[in-house]
Amino acid sequence: MVNSVKIFVLEDDLNINELINYALKSNEFEVRCFYEASKLYEALEKEICDILVLDIMLPYEDGFSVLKNLKASHKTKNIQILLLSALDNELDKVKGLDLGASDYITKPFSILEFLARIKNILRYSKKNKNLILLNKLSVDLDARLVKLDDEVINLTLKEYELLLLFIQNLNQCFSKDSLFELIWGGIYSSRTIDIHINTLRTKLKEYGKCIKTIHKMGYKFENPKNLN
Repeated sequence: MVNSVKIFVLEDDLNINELINYALKSNEFEVRCFYEASKLYEALEKEICDILVLDIMLPYEDGFSVLKNLKASHKTKNIQILLLSALDNELDKVKGLDLGASDYITKPFSILEFLARIKNILRYSKKNKNLILLNKLSVDLDARLVKLDDEVINLTLKEYELLLLFIQNLNQCFSKDSLFELIWGGIYSSRTIDIHINTLRTKLKEYGKCIKTIHKMGYKFENPKNLN
């Protein structure tokens, strides 16, 4: 049976590309290989992979730039990325991890180590797929539990649903009409939304500042990357 995990590979070295392709398919992963970033972007417009194996030293656009672009997009930001490169100095590794890579492996590498890294990424992503982390703010989707700096934040059902909608759609503005429809089924007043927004801001303490009022448009939750 073919593994349902989709893995894309962006590597311009033909031999390494073919080796990775063979190793992954032998372990029953679904694999697509690319040799330049533009072809990868085209593929991601149609389907999203679970893991991207990404070389750094590429023609036209380097791997760091590709990584940064993917993590900046709401559509592709959750892809787990394994950087693969001949660059083995500490600064390059730190740069890649700071940009959002899940792991970093240097060339030359053993295929057994490579497969072990892939499986470790899968274990980690499976373990954390139902936990949303935004700096010190965490939302456990299974337990419906919100914590701020390890302190439990007690939210009502509608406050929780509002917060979840916002943080799953960071920086997206929702009009009051859309919030009525998505959270209340369109049957509550404008004042109801204002009260819930204000209460949610208070309960989230410093993270309440992330909920922005957009004049004549609605509300959005900004990425709290600048908060400690």
